Amino acid sequence: MITDISVSAGCPELQGATRVNEDFIPTADNKAVGVNFAVYAPDASQLYLCLFNQNDEEERLEMMPSDQGVWHLLVKGIGAGQCYGFRADGAWSPSISPRFNSQKLLMDPYAREVRGRVQWSDALFDYQWYSQSDDSAYKVKNFSSADSAEQWLKSEQDSAAFMPRSVVREHSFDWQSVKKPGTSSADSIIYEVHVKGFTQQHPDVPEALRGTYLGLCHPSVIEYLKGLGVTAVELLPVTSLVNEERLENMGLRNYWGYNPLCMMAPEPSLAIEDPVTEMKTMVRELHRAGIEVIMDVVYNHTCESGYGGPSLSMRGLAERDYYLMDDHNGRLSAVNYTGCGNTLNFDSPQTLKLTMDALRLWTEEYQIDGFRFDLAPTMARQHREYRYDSAFFRAVHQDPVISRTRLIAEPWDIGPEGYRLSGFPGEWQEWSDRFRDSSRAYWRGDSGRLAEMGWRISGSEDLFGKRRPLASINYLCSHDGFTLNDLCAYEERRNHANGEDNRDGDQHNFSRNYGVEGETDDRGVLSHRLRVRKNMLATLMLSRGIPMLLSGDEFSNSQQGNNNAYCQDGPLSWQDWSWMRDSRCEGAMLQSFVQQLTALRKNHPLLGGSGGRNGITWYDPDGSLLTEAQLGELGGGCLCLKITSPLSDTEVQCLYILINNEDQARKVSLPQIESNHGSATTKDRWWTRLLDTSSESSFSRETLLTRGWYELEACSLAVIEEHL
Repeated sequence: MITDISVSAGCPELQGATRVNEDFIPTADNKAVGVNFAVYAPDASQLYLCLFNQNDEEERLEMMPSDQGVWHLLVKGIGAGQCYGFRADGAWSPSISPRFNSQKLLMDPYAREVRGRVQWSDALFDYQWYSQSDDSAYKVKNFSSADSAEQWLKSEQDSAAFMPRSVVREHSFDWQSVKKPGTSSADSIIYEVHVKGFTQQHPDVPEALRGTYLGLCHPSVIEYLKGLGVTAVELLPVTSLVNEERLENMGLRNYWGYNPLCMMAPEPSLAIEDPVTEMKTMVRELHRAGIEVIMDVVYNHTCESGYGGPSLSMRGLAERDYYLMDDHNGRLSAVNYTGCGNTLNFDSPQTLKLTMDALRLWTEEYQIDGFRFDLAPTMARQHREYRYDSAFFRAVHQDPVISRTRLIAEPWDIGPEGYRLSGFPGEWQEWSDRFRDSSRAYWRGDSGRLAEMGWRISGSEDLFGKRRPLASINYLCSHDGFTLNDLCAYEERRNHANGEDNRDGDQHNFSRNYGVEGETDDRGVLSHRLRVRKNMLATLMLSRGIPMLLSGDEFSNSQQGNNNAYCQDGPLSWQDWSWMRDSRCEGAMLQSFVQQLTALRKNHPLLGGSGGRNGITWYDPDGSLLTEAQLGELGGGCLCLKITSPLSDTEVQCLYILINNEDQARKVSLPQIESNHGSATTKDRWWTRLLDTSSESSFSRETLLTRGWYELEACSLAVIEEHL
């Protein structure tokens, strides 16, 4: 038992576990009088606070109700580090929601730390299914397999032994006066990273730190990120998660982390001892190096699966408030717009409050710079329809803290009209699958893709308009799909290790193997594959918008053809750093190529993300100006893009980007300019080649002797400066 504690009513406004002073103001240790607990469960008849001592013995305390539906209690005599949970009592019937079962220990939706993990057991489910045929009761994982609702029985098994614990946290941390970098969107280069996978095999990271928050901020890693030229890391989910029972039974693990338990608690498996302090340390040290931190957050569903799934947290407290539910003739089911069994309910003020409070916590307490929202349209659904003026968008827009962060949408879910690319408010940025698919298809040699590439390199004004050049997050690959190496080596996915008979993963990858499926020693095939990867990487860095690079793509990291490695927590998904041992290997050469690309993007006066003051025009290979209509009618696979600046304080008059996806070289005439007397001329002009992907030394700067034209090799990209 826990001794020397006293209780009083507490405050319902502070949801979660908060150390407070006598006036219920959140405060530090030396001024705190106790911990205020508050949890939302408006339909429960009684809530119990469960405190656990060092021997994991449980003490239950009755909480007080409030008019807001929040149960609350102030406990004096405890502090930071206290483990706790909740139990909810009330009506239980298979045909109602929520169903309350005090035998189930529930996580605090506002928990700041999670200790332990979910251990799968029948006890985690609040029901059994009674079968009259053999007069026995047992659990089923899908209510639809019961003949009638009357066959569902309330489970009397206690789940505490199989549940993690919520933990009371102190909020103080020494940021050592380190501030957020504040990088402008125009100067941003994003790098998508898995915290564990990036350092798990890194030879320069001490073994004890590999795969952890502290590993990602090790000096060798920071030096690498700075040398690569990225300005922000976008972390795959780092909030607490649950490994699905199905995966655990197969000996697999939810590696990506898109199965959240508590929105405000960092994932403990990525820490050595203290996930809260270690994650803050990671953010601080990355900020010290000038690198922003963007979190991939999952606010569209949780780990509790569909109706009839485990009762771990929100399902046992206020299911109808937190989740979208359907009622089909008395049989309830969960709405599934996410593909994960449930969908969070943003018609509910409580769900909106929890989400906003979580975003504010990460922004203020962890100094996070921005968020990438998984399946973002889900949060903007009102009455199940996507709304441009949704309550979520309005809440974000008016919030003085969250509205100043980077807001990035994955602009689709699987609900009705769920594909919403370019349909987000002006302050948002969006992952552009149109850039991804256009670049892949064009550079593998597809015909009819020239106009699409013209628009994508120009900033996708056809999608986002001229006023939003930075709305597009341009990317070639992400965690979900082939790596860039595999995109040019496999035409068929190889996902057998996932245990789904190779049925999972996207079938439409716009990939090509260039003659051999998978790994090969054929030098001709390898050379062609490398050329295509260089073409795509150059397109990414030269295009208007904000580039996002998948970690490892810069050094040919492979997943051996697995394009859905969400459950592969092993060498298949971990970054392979073996290329560092040989500076002459393909991985090392490609990594150097990307370093030079990012430097070119950052340092050239006519490049960068905004393009607000620079104009882009299109020309055919003969040097004739193309209108939008003519661009769409242009045949072949060769195009010249000209970037000019209205400023006259530079000797670089313009920049040409030449692209050719054909299997033969093309002679490209650079556009004529008007002299002071109005006649077309090339007099007094000279050109410098900055980049040619067909050359082994792609960035060998060279003054061209030609007078107004360039021989562009087959399947290549070139960048040429024009001077007067």
